[in-house]
Amino acid sequence: MTQAHILGFPRIGAQRELKFVLEAYWRGDVTAATLQETGRELRLRHWQQQAVAGLDMMTVGDFAWYDQVLNTLALLGALPERFGFNAAALTLDDYFVAARGNTQHVAMEMTKWFDTNYHYLVPEWTAETTFDGGTDWLFEELAEAQAAGHSAKVVLLGPLSLLYLGKVKQGLQHPLELLARLLPAYQCVLARLLAAGVEWVQLDEPILALELAPQWLDAFPLAYRVLATQSPKILLATYFESVQDRAPLLHALPVAGVHLDLVRAPQQLESLLPDWPTGRVLSAGVIDGRNIWRADLSRLLEWLKPLRARLGDDLWIAASCSLQHVPVDLDAETALDADIRDWLAFAVQKLAEIQALKQALIHVAVPSVTAADAAFVAQFAAADRALTQRRHSSRIHNPLVQKRLTQVTAADVERGSVFSQRIIGQQQRFQLPLFPTTTIGSFPQTAAIRQARAAYKRGDLAHLDYLEAMRAEIRHVIGQQLALDIDVLVHGEPERNDMVEYFGEQLWGYAFTLNGWVQSYGSRCVKPPVIYGDVYRPDEMTVSWSRYAQSLTDRPVKGMLTGPVTMLQWSFVRDDQPRALTALQIALALRDEVSDLEKAGIGMIQIDEPAFREGLPLKKRDWAAYLDWAVHAFRVCSAGVLDETQIHTHMCYSEFNDILPWIAAMDADVITIETSRSDMELLDGFGSFSYPNEIGPGVYDIHSPRIPRVSEMQRLLEKARSVIPDNRLWVNPDCGLKTRGWPETVTALGNMVQAAKLLRASVSESDEHEQAGCC
Repeated sequence: MTQAHILGFPRIGAQRELKFVLEAYWRGDVTAATLQETGRELRLRHWQQQAVAGLDMMTVGDFAWYDQVLNTLALLGALPERFGFNAAALTLDDYFVAARGNTQHVAMEMTKWFDTNYHYLVPEWTAETTFDGGTDWLFEELAEAQAAGHSAKVVLLGPLSLLYLGKVKQGLQHPLELLARLLPAYQCVLARLLAAGVEWVQLDEPILALELAPQWLDAFPLAYRVLATQSPKILLATYFESVQDRAPLLHALPVAGVHLDLVRAPQQLESLLPDWPTGRVLSAGVIDGRNIWRADLSRLLEWLKPLRARLGDDLWIAASCSLQHVPVDLDAETALDADIRDWLAFAVQKLAEIQALKQALIHVAVPSVTAADAAFVAQFAAADRALTQRRHSSRIHNPLVQKRLTQVTAADVERGSVFSQRIIGQQQRFQLPLFPTTTIGSFPQTAAIRQARAAYKRGDLAHLDYLEAMRAEIRHVIGQQLALDIDVLVHGEPERNDMVEYFGEQLWGYAFTLNGWVQSYGSRCVKPPVIYGDVYRPDEMTVSWSRYAQSLTDRPVKGMLTGPVTMLQWSFVRDDQPRALTALQIALALRDEVSDLEKAGIGMIQIDEPAFREGLPLKKRDWAAYLDWAVHAFRVCSAGVLDETQIHTHMCYSEFNDILPWIAAMDADVITIETSRSDMELLDGFGSFSYPNEIGPGVYDIHSPRIPRVSEMQRLLEKARSVIPDNRLWVNPDCGLKTRGWPETVTALGNMVQAAKLLRASVSESDEHEQAGCC
């Protein structure tokens, strides 16, 4: 019979239970036993939700305390040797040190999971790396599922994707040198799963969707011949892009099934289906695991009928990828506009969509009238009504926005002068010292700030009282920065719940959820807004806060905005028009805000684009088209200012070196980037490329509670000086300080300012010596 399953379920809980218990544990407020019990309750709840929805197999192994890649390393005993952990006796505290760092250890590097806003921890490969076995957490979770009566499908990150996603640190020429050590470790895990009664294991190999070098492709047959010798049936899972170029390879692999992302790349079946091996399962990922729009079940059923006729019971129905990228349950959204709510489906609702498609396909093959049939018929009818209402809704299109789109000209994306001329006027205006210090934007968001915002939203705090509460915090933030002697200040963003949601709340075309949380990394969750229609700015969004902050000091205070690409990427985006068009709408709204900030006397305006690379297509052949419209959107919002107004941008937790020409084309006067976890490795490309504008490489990791010493920051700055000329080098943290506490923030920023001052002094002394030598 056709099977229904998913690749993974959100692990954070509908009310972010995992987030809150993790942070309580890190603070020392709850015990390890409490943490473990919360994790167990979440897993049992999520399996039960899948069972109630009618899925045939419950997914085990998609739960992680911090990250699934880190979980895989813990399972295999392959955490970086530099931590000195006993792999066979790894504790949760050890695991969290690798993820977050401590006073003795720098955390593992973190970067984006393909083109998502999820961040994974990057494995570190050396000649000493071993895979001799580690934790039994996966097997304990399997036992939980089996004890609860569930049929379990276990999911693991595949061995080749694990190697590919890591970085060679020392003693190796290539990660594949470790494959001969790694495969026996996977064999051991698979044999244990087989002995435990597991029928199917899902091995995720998302790198198959990338443009791989021949040695990686050649490794797949070897690896899977080894793994298939003593293993449950293997479902090889790919997602996020087409693997049609891999058809001969996939067909030859000794696996029992293959999962395909047929949302991102439905066309790939044209290449893959003709020679599909007899008896092999095709897991059709037809329900979108990346977005929250209700599925067009009637259209999908018609599309699936020929597949069902061809494959019979070997056709399975699934989401395109893990559902960890969408919120948990739409039923919690009691305040969302009824029409818009009816257009959406969260993870729990997607389970029902998968089951409805399965039941409909069974009914096509064996027509009958049963209670299950009635359920899927009602589901299809409800989807048809919602989709029709959405298509014809007057709320989607705005004539003013449509007209303005036609009026954008080439002049709208050009600054008055080139950077080499602009910077002269900017230096005269701001009179900054060498190695100017600044921060990325946000400062600690205390419980008092969050409570004041929440009270104001509920109507429990009067507008003037709320205004004074935020202004008091701005005065505090400005005062702290002045006391630390930071050169370029920020207002701290106390009024902002999130760098995307805050702006979306003030723009037309956006809707907001109460509990639409998704995991970004570790305990960090975000609540992406929903772009359902044309985007328009009815009024200024940040000007009053920036104007007030600037009134408190003679030093420059940056106006802080989130850029159009990040506003797009970190939202759930409408799927009825090209993303480039939505980005341009956002850019025009932000252009108006930039103009108003400049008119208010704000001389530096930072337009953050941390998601710029995240939007990059996985196939390089598609890069140029995306990068061209992404750069265009940034320049539309940033280019309409005077030469002496300095435009900043910020990017983090991504590899930038292969898109540097486009980053340079954005033409921001100053870019700040995250570089500390990679020990300034990410900066090398900027030097090789001879990046023309000013750069602020991060000198300390704000995602770790560890406070770096002055000497550590000095060392990083010296590395930066070997790449970036002194007169173009800024000093700043990696990212915003929203999640940190005030004591650590003050200490770390104090160390940062001291490191910058020591560097200035050493350069000044060196210049004096040179002048003395000349004389």
